[in-house]
Amino acid sequence: MRGFKVFSGNAHQEFSREFAKHLNVVLSKITLNRFSDGEIGVQINESVRGKDVFVIQPTCTPANDNLMELLIMADAFKRSSANSITAVIPYFGYARQDRKAAPRVPITAKLVADLIQYAGINRVITMDLHAGQIQGFFDIPVDNLYGSIIFQDYVRNKKLKNPIIASPDIGGVTRARYFGKKLGLDLVIVDKRRERANESEVMNIIGDVNGKDVVLVDDIIDTAGTMCKAAQALKDKGANSVMALGTHAVLSGLAIKRIQESVLDEVIVSNSIPLQQECSKITVLNVAPLFAEVVRRIYHNESVNSLFI
Repeated sequence: MRGFKVFSGNAHQEFSREFAKHLNVVLSKITLNRFSDGEIGVQINESVRGKDVFVIQPTCTPANDNLMELLIMADAFKRSSANSITAVIPYFGYARQDRKAAPRVPITAKLVADLIQYAGINRVITMDLHAGQIQGFFDIPVDNLYGSIIFQDYVRNKKLKNPIIASPDIGGVTRARYFGKKLGLDLVIVDKRRERANESEVMNIIGDVNGKDVVLVDDIIDTAGTMCKAAQALKDKGANSVMALGTHAVLSGLAIKRIQESVLDEVIVSNSIPLQQECSKITVLNVAPLFAEVVRRIYHNESVNSLFI
């Protein structure tokens, strides 16, 4: 694959090495450092003139540092006459700020999209955007990959006796329904609400889970509060087991502790974000080969969509 170079930021170098391995290439050389005041310094250590550059950088915690590092790398590639710059962003940070949910608040996902384009990036490859409309914030191609392609194989191989798909809230119904359709399974919904102000949340289950092996589907597991409460509600309604799937393991605050102490039998995540702390209930699936295959197809002008049909 001549004319093709892969660079990695600091956010997830293990992912980058796996990515390069599956493309049978070596990560290109770049120096990333910090000045004494914390500013980011970048030095590309080999020529990229006329090359198609792929730079790998999820914008996970610390989101601001990782985003800024990506932008500065892109500017360096642009000023070094790269032919094209593709940002491989397994986890797209700030995606939850995708609309004006209240007066006088920003649409930060749009701001980030603008910054990425202004830095000189020509294409973005990401996975399971929190909101599909974020693709429309860009005026460049955005490949939003579906994590379900790896999760569905895992669930099938578990050979659950009486499986059913569940959405942990009303907002995730479309995502859960899509996953259920892929596996040919029915869907139930956890409806979370407060009956009165200052009263604890009530979890209502829409559908029958008695004796079922429930698979909770979500895109991001952050504090894990909703996921753990939903699992408890499902078990209270007679579920035999509850497995949770979450593409992006943000796992902030007390998330790991909540998962460990919850009734969840297993939590399956991807390695789009580096796992900061081990947990016996968490299984990590490798999506680097999927991203590598997508890059190979893009480079050779082959169909990406056919991977997910």
